[in-house]
Amino acid sequence: MKNLKLIGPFTQILPMTGLSVKGALQDGQLTVIDNGGILVSEGKIIKVGSFEDLISDTVTIERIEGEQVCLPGFVDAHTHICFGGNRANDYAMRNGGRSYLEIAKAGGGIWDTVTHTRKASQDKLVNGIVQRCQKHLGNGVTTLEVKSGYGLSVTQELKMLRAIKKGNDTVVQDLIPTCLAAHMKPKDWAGTPTAYLEHIANDLFPILHKENLTQRIDAFIEESAFSKEGIRPYFENAKQNGFDITVHADQFTTGGSQLAIEFNALSADHLEASTSKEIMALAKSNVVAVALPGASLGLGCNFAPARQLLDAGAALAIASDHNPGSAPMGDLLTQACVLGSFEKLTNIEVLAGITFRAAKALNLGDRGNLEGGKLADFICFPTGNYQEITYHQGQLKPGKVWKNGVKVGDG
Repeated sequence: MKNLKLIGPFTQILPMTGLSVKGALQDGQLTVIDNGGILVSEGKIIKVGSFEDLISDTVTIERIEGEQVCLPGFVDAHTHICFGGNRANDYAMRNGGRSYLEIAKAGGGIWDTVTHTRKASQDKLVNGIVQRCQKHLGNGVTTLEVKSGYGLSVTQELKMLRAIKKGNDTVVQDLIPTCLAAHMKPKDWAGTPTAYLEHIANDLFPILHKENLTQRIDAFIEESAFSKEGIRPYFENAKQNGFDITVHADQFTTGGSQLAIEFNALSADHLEASTSKEIMALAKSNVVAVALPGASLGLGCNFAPARQLLDAGAALAIASDHNPGSAPMGDLLTQACVLGSFEKLTNIEVLAGITFRAAKALNLGDRGNLEGGKLADFICFPTGNYQEITYHQGQLKPGKVWKNGVKVGDG
């Protein structure tokens, strides 16, 4: 085997293996490898185990000094980090008592970001992606989903998705692109919402395939965006054309998660408005429920019912929703820890939500835990006790980050 490298010793390794994708988890189920090492070759993990047992004459050693806890690189399964401008005024208005819909009607909201994003060049959008990815790398995120949706025309959505593709070629992380052309009906579209969706499906979908810009189609199901009935033909078209589906669902009103289940979507994201009916339906399905605590913090609203979802048997991932409007913080671990405190999630449920369960939401089976054959994406924290990661509520940052077995971050 070529270029064998042993990285360690780590005080503790949390491989996040042998755990269910669905349902509640207890910390006692967590496997902890003391004084562990990770054997890698050509970007993949060969073996994880005792550091001393993995030492041989045929391996190069990348030695780790001091107390360090190692776990899989974080996966952020829902972001909007391709955008122009900012919405600081929206934030001030919300804190002054204005509602999300009132701000949108006053010229803020999604359309404000659409206006700035349309004015931005593709290169400027790429630069913004790169800068935000650097921040996420410092927080231990090695894979990010990135949505379009601030273009809302064929030309502008293509500009965004091409920027995301170029960004993926520039940053060290893997960027997973998603087309969110169905974010809202553009204000400058004179026709009906149905006509807009037909236009996107007919004129944009073929180019997405031709240029390999994305395999994922998303839509915002809400009163301010698209109705459940109106979006159904759009999703049917997407499925017929071989795209995976994900849904902005149940943020302010219910209905979106039901559609996600109907179309066997990879995930239903938001869910702050979900009731026991939606929770039980999601638990019985294969749709991953994605909680977005950053949006709850930004909007000052309830968190997704994470505890209830887990207890019902659902698969729960946690993502940052990093965007310029409702979730500008963009710190996945901090948000996951805050959600854990309010929803009473165990340490392992928090960490599962930003590792292998988040990878499941993106249909990525090659990452999210540390075992032979998986990508050598892992991070370590400067502590000897993994419990301190959530205890410090995101303020204990990873000291080192590896992508494909190569150290790319060294704090």
